[in-house]
Amino acid sequence: MTRDDIYSLPMNRVGEFQFDDQVVQVFPDMIARSVPGYASILSMIEQLAGRFVRPGTTVWDLGCSLGAATRLIRRQAPADCVIHAVDNSSAMIERLRTLLQESSEVGCPVELHEADLRSVEIRNASFVVLNLTLQFLHPDQRSQLIQTIADGMEPGGALLLSEKICFADPQQQDLLTNLHHDFKRAHGYSDLEISQKRSAIENLLIPETLETHVQRIRDAGFRTVAPWFQCFNFASILAVK
Repeated sequence: MTRDDIYSLPMNRVGEFQFDDQVVQVFPDMIARSVPGYASILSMIEQLAGRFVRPGTTVWDLGCSLGAATRLIRRQAPADCVIHAVDNSSAMIERLRTLLQESSEVGCPVELHEADLRSVEIRNASFVVLNLTLQFLHPDQRSQLIQTIADGMEPGGALLLSEKICFADPQQQDLLTNLHHDFKRAHGYSDLEISQKRSAIENLLIPETLETHVQRIRDAGFRTVAPWFQCFNFASILAVK
């Protein structure tokens, strides 16, 4: 695993964060050291796939990056399923293509899509994953995507949504932000790296409250909405249609 040192040196101007070749090279290290509980979320995705993915259906990993969720779901999915891995970063999709070709694991077909996830047609879905993805869409566009997912999902299908969240209470927001920064420091990031990464991503990643996410999912028609995980300012929700 290549260590993330993208923001380790002072920059005269910190540009907007991009999922480009430079990020692809360090992405597994970056996300493991930046997102508390990430490994637990991935483990749950594999477990949920075993429960919800049904024969003859489709699975959608929206904002798949390097396919960590896709590859875990594939271990559980019946052979006649199709996993659709979608990302708008060509660098991510090409690296995932290589990883799948190099893998000795066999399983159901995986179709890769370099596309805006708002443009894909969800159909015959039994399981959909939005793992740290929705937060990169403008808030005005999020409800439509959740509705599109609900409309393309079979009854009894499940959505797994993981997000960075914010809090209405300013003191709670400050506390959990500081704890998140402590987490990053404990995993080797300097204050300079934390500051420069925050500047790069603050206009790109717009968090919402957990309550906002839950209400949006309910409004789309999911009958059961269960927040199941939170670590500092990151949370995950399971919703069943």
